[in-house]
Amino acid sequence: MRRSMESMPNTPHLHLSAASATIERVETFLVDLPTIRPHQLSMATMNGQTLMLVRVHCSDGTVGVGEGTTIGGLAYGAESPEGMKLAIDTYFAPLLIGSDASQVPAVMAKLNKAIHDNRFAKCAVEIALFDALGHRTGLPVSQLLGGRVRDSLPVAWTLASGDTAKDIDEAERMLALRRHNIFKLKIGRRAVAADVAHVAAIKKALGERAAVRVDVNKAWSELQAQHGLAGLVDAGCELVEQPVASADALARLKGRFAIAVMADESLTGPASAFALARVAGADVFAVKTEQSGGLRAAQQVAAIADAAGIGLYGGTMLEGAVGTIASAHAFATFEHLQWGTELFGPCC
Repeated sequence: MRRSMESMPNTPHLHLSAASATIERVETFLVDLPTIRPHQLSMATMNGQTLMLVRVHCSDGTVGVGEGTTIGGLAYGAESPEGMKLAIDTYFAPLLIGSDASQVPAVMAKLNKAIHDNRFAKCAVEIALFDALGHRTGLPVSQLLGGRVRDSLPVAWTLASGDTAKDIDEAERMLALRRHNIFKLKIGRRAVAADVAHVAAIKKALGERAAVRVDVNKAWSELQAQHGLAGLVDAGCELVEQPVASADALARLKGRFAIAVMADESLTGPASAFALARVAGADVFAVKTEQSGGLRAAQQVAAIADAAGIGLYGGTMLEGAVGTIASAHAFATFEHLQWGTELFGPCC
């Protein structure tokens, strides 16, 4: 009888590792940046953005840089730039130091086993590891993630001043500069009728020159959303992002109105993507690398969407240059990206 491999002494192993480098030091710091104008969301108004930057120093001299940030502070989610810095300094760094920096999936598996959640902080570390690996190998991150299928990405511009006339003027400037012809409006702070009127006025001013979408950031009840979506359809809006907080309510709204329903806050990684796809709970997934838990996790979310026939949109947490370009490398590997991206963070 053939013995199992486990019972055989001196079983040979196939070694796959090439020349590598170990992680010697991890440092983090915070950078406060102003925004070009107040950025009004349903839960907060942002006048600036704090970036948490992490540097991973490796034994071969390579240094990788990653970024983590959020929108709206703790009003949006459980993590903050300050919290990410503390978590990485206190809990991540001891696990990272001495690890093989070239084995990014293995390092991230080690972190995932020892540290629960902290998706945004983990994404920042993974970005830094891939950045260092890119320097080490001379390859772009998109190639390290399997290879890109596109060399450019369409980018929507978010209108979030909350003032109808100012938003129209801003959109007109973008159209005149030929920079953007897709605009996403942040709504949800006012009464539903007032929000719909705001969207309708902007769409009427822009006409067929531009597409208009909205993000409610889960501010509406299901009943409010029913009224709101009907009004948005009449206004000529083509997509509504996370109008309600509940994934179940989101699924009930999908298909009731002639407008695409996009999941955002309901997506917290591959498991949530699978759960939402299982019930056909959205027309579109807004994939965010930080919210997904990393670049590879974002790819898994996209693969689930593809398998379920759900459209894809590359979302943003208003990252700075590091986080934005990392997301762009990940999104460039998506086979489908039907709704473009929103990677306008460095310009905000």
